[in-house]
Amino acid sequence: MARLSGVKDIEPWRSGAASTENGDNFTTNQVTLSDWQDGRYGHANAAVGLSATWACVQLIAGTIASLPLMIYRSENGVRTVAKDHPLYFVLHDSPNFDQTAVDFWEVMAASVELYGNAYALIERRTGGIVTALHPVRPDRMKVTRKLDGDLEYSWSDGRSYVRRSADVLHIRGPLGDGLSGSSTLSICSSVFSDAMAAEDAAGSMFRNGVNPGGVLSTKPDQQLSKEQRGDLERILQERYVGAMRSGRPMLLDNGLTWQQLSIKPQDAQMLESRKFSGEQICRIFGVPPAMVGFGDKASNWGTGKEADVLGFQKFALRKRLKRMEQSVEKQLIPLSERRSQGITIEFNLEGLLRGDTASRYEAYEKAIRMGLATRNECRALENLPPIEGGDVVTVQMQDIPLVNAINGDRNGQENGSDS
Repeated sequence: MARLSGVKDIEPWRSGAASTENGDNFTTNQVTLSDWQDGRYGHANAAVGLSATWACVQLIAGTIASLPLMIYRSENGVRTVAKDHPLYFVLHDSPNFDQTAVDFWEVMAASVELYGNAYALIERRTGGIVTALHPVRPDRMKVTRKLDGDLEYSWSDGRSYVRRSADVLHIRGPLGDGLSGSSTLSICSSVFSDAMAAEDAAGSMFRNGVNPGGVLSTKPDQQLSKEQRGDLERILQERYVGAMRSGRPMLLDNGLTWQQLSIKPQDAQMLESRKFSGEQICRIFGVPPAMVGFGDKASNWGTGKEADVLGFQKFALRKRLKRMEQSVEKQLIPLSERRSQGITIEFNLEGLLRGDTASRYEAYEKAIRMGLATRNECRALENLPPIEGGDVVTVQMQDIPLVNAINGDRNGQENGSDS
């Protein structure tokens, strides 16, 4: 673009000069096409656009967010849900005015996966009671250690904030230190860059490459004139190009023949490369490829699928849940309260571990027969109302009260048998 003075817009750029008037070297705002692509690959958010990255993060963060975060109180060895605790509503229902618990914990879990850290500003009322948690974008956060050993958090979102560690909930990712966790996008940047390069190459091939579905040819001794070639191309475009015209029969004369083309070996190799990149990303996040649409057909159904789900729960989710539970418990519950009241914070995995109807009923039956649960406790898990007499713990086979079995008191059954 020309300046008002009429001088071409040529300015220094890195080691040389760049111009928006240079048609041979594509530039946009003084950035060449290659510079733009390199910058796009290096941008943290670019890798999230990959289908495998998005699917893995969505699966992990969405699953974690769907689990209710509970507060328990232990007294004399009995653990109960502490619904009367001031923090229960914040963690379980609504962390702040704008978000539900699912919204909040999905953002926090995704931040840990992508950036290695999740931050939330703690809002308190008089007495230090936590009333709200507001998520903070991890890419805007700067953490420093002060001379007194405390951590200082600074960020901006139109306004500048500086807070001490007591005012910021900080969940660190794996392989980090006291300041921060390790960013998956940074540590494995080469894998994401390769995957994005493969996606970009495939996109360029489909946008600009010449990949016809077939070849329309004449006999070796016959050539089309310029007018005939133009007419033929126009007819093909008008009658046979597009999804709505697919399958329409083609009428050929004057020795014209049509030869269908199959996928080229180099294109097939590109497809395999993109599939491998997706599986690499799944490996980084610890997600079985079949759970996000990769893998072979055998792993997507039956026992292979069940094994993947079980492995995902044990080896991928468990460590992430424990990391979040301990961080929240350590930073939001005073040590004195944890010791005096036995306060603990855990995600409720009951819904995640529920099997099909037959499996659940079989587990309930075993729990009742072994005296591990009452009938009303099992009915509550199925959202059914309690029944009269369903709060009595029974033992295997005889279905007598557990207290009577321990005391050897079986007069009720003996008298019934004598009569």
